[in-house]
Amino acid sequence: MPSAYFVSDIHIMSPECPRARAFVEFLRSLTRASASHLFLLGDIFDLWVADHRYFVDRYRDIVDEVRRLKDDGVEVHYFEGNHDLHLRYFWADQLGVSVHPGPIYSRLGETTARLEHGDQMDPDDKGYLFLRWFLRTAVIRFLIRHLPGRLIARIGDRASATSRHYTSTAKGIDAESAIGKIRTHAAKAHAEKPFDIIISGHVHVRDDWQADDGGFRSINLGSWFDRPNYFKLDEDEAGFHELAVNEDARTAQNLTEPAAAS
Repeated sequence: MPSAYFVSDIHIMSPECPRARAFVEFLRSLTRASASHLFLLGDIFDLWVADHRYFVDRYRDIVDEVRRLKDDGVEVHYFEGNHDLHLRYFWADQLGVSVHPGPIYSRLGETTARLEHGDQMDPDDKGYLFLRWFLRTAVIRFLIRHLPGRLIARIGDRASATSRHYTSTAKGIDAESAIGKIRTHAAKAHAEKPFDIIISGHVHVRDDWQADDGGFRSINLGSWFDRPNYFKLDEDEAGFHELAVNEDARTAQNLTEPAAAS
């Protein structure tokens, strides 16, 4: 069975922030011998738009590590979130990463997985769903690609802060309600098209739930603001691992014991 790694909602704000350094060290720990697939389930950066050199140069260490993994034969998938948009222009066209604007189904060994960022899981969130559609219209896509990168970053930093607050658990619902929405969405998705496991992000609450009938498992990865972690799926395990980040943010240690699920 393949060894697949899943991360989301890292929200890297600068190359120097602790989460950025932890992510680089995590990427450096992966090789073709240890990983067949890497799934980036959205909001890896607090802001990344299209193929502006501003973002490519700013996050060169991360880009180089992803390129190394691709060259080494690791299959890398990147899902658009609400902080990383129009990824195809760089990550697919220039780096060769598989980019996904919405959910996909992937066969990993004997396991059928539904994978998504998760920002479409709440059909009642009409305001966000409209904003999501608007940011992907042809007019906005044209403007985003042709405005200077630094201007995009300046505008985007404000929008990202607002979006991050809006989509966090401080959004207006408590963690229990957020988990309820995650599980309701998983059950509805499974009824529409069955799978063995669904893995998502977006909602900044970590959750590991086995459906009552035992038919599928639902994983929400949570946020690196709380506990930097990844989820690993292979023939030996399907569980969380935490990353310990030291105070000076220069190193990240991979803890081998799976973390307890929220």
